[in-house]
Amino acid sequence: MVAKELFAAINSGLNLLSTVLLIVAFIFIRRRQFVAHGTTMIFALTSSTAFLICYLYSKYAYGQLSMEIPMGWFKAVYLLVLIPHLILAILMLPGIIIAVAAAAMRKWTLHRRVVKYVWPVWLYVSITGIVVYIMLYQIYPSLYPLSYRDALHTTTRQ
Repeated sequence: MVAKELFAAINSGLNLLSTVLLIVAFIFIRRRQFVAHGTTMIFALTSSTAFLICYLYSKYAYGQLSMEIPMGWFKAVYLLVLIPHLILAILMLPGIIIAVAAAAMRKWTLHRRVVKYVWPVWLYVSITGIVVYIMLYQIYPSLYPLSYRDALHTTTRQ
């Protein structure tokens, strides 16, 4: 497996882990299991942070594969998924910081008010991160095998 593909698989796994943890934390809070909820959210935050570090490193080290996708219907669909994913991923960061700070300070009213908006966005971003991985590393290679093979080698930084 090429290093770029390995990082993509790790990143997708971290997104999947974050998705599962966010759902489990939601179940815990609905059951009023506050300690379990808090612990699960710490793990969700940790897995999302690990994702961000791995993602940024992989983009620095190996470049951007999606720029190599040929123009056409697949790239249009890919961009329809990717663009809102990226915008919401950036926009959710301040909300997550506020929600975590509010929870740490035991300001539950503020925490609930913020997570009402941030949690679904975080969940959406985690799920669409997995979809982006599937599109870029599973579907794209089967639709454009030569282009994909060439892209793996042309986007790697020297």
